[in-house]
Amino acid sequence: MMTQSKKFAKSQQKQYLPTQGNNAPLLNLSDQKPLPKREPIKHLLIGSPKAVTNTIHLLQVLGYANVGDWSALLPTGNPHEVMSILSRQILMQ
Repeated sequence: MMTQSKKFAKSQQKQYLPTQGNNAPLLNLSDQKPLPKREPIKHLLIGSPKAVTNTIHLLQVLGYANVGDWSALLPTGNPHEVMSILSRQILMQ
């Protein structure tokens, strides 16, 4: 079974290897658009532990950020108040 898997993987790999006499046109890099720039952005949630945690979970449900992307809840120095930080890279156009 393992031998068949290796043979299949090698046959799949061959389709991506260049062949001699390939008549594919060469890409002209000057015709390509520049890659979009990415910039860092930080989100800061401040509030009660329950409000911050609920917001983090809501942002995951909305598909914006996973719960694990946020920092641990950190005390702010104010009673019953915490903060959590999310750093992201966003595309700039």
